[in-house]
Amino acid sequence: QVQLVESGGGLVRAGGSLRLSCAASGRTFSSLPMGWFRQAPGKEREFVAAITWNGGNTYYADSVKGRFTISRDNAKNTVYLEMNSLKPEDTAVYYCAAPWRESREVGFHYSEYTYWGQGTRVTVSS
Repeated sequence: QVQLVESGGGLVRAGGSLRLSCAASGRTFSSLPMGWFRQAPGKEREFVAAITWNGGNTYYADSVKGRFTISRDNAKNTVYLEMNSLKPEDTAVYYCAAPWRESREVGFHYSEYTYWGQGTRVTVSS
């Protein structure tokens, strides 16, 4: 079992920045790849970013590439999402997620993840 708690969301103007955090507890965090997803009203949950178990590789959706950075601190059991140059279309509830099993690969679809946080809301005003 893995428990995930996101924080850091809020209201920001277009062009601004936010840093989301996801604190994990339970199973060995350091052996799990991690992902960030988001869901806007009326839309399907979509992939934002993912990171391998050791932080060696990161992956991004095209819509956030160059603006968002995913990172992790295994000593603190925490994964981060640094979001810069925010746009109104980034408005959504952001979720961190972990898969069921350890893997050297990451998933790009929400169905590949088992454990989810409660989400943190990000609102970007124009």
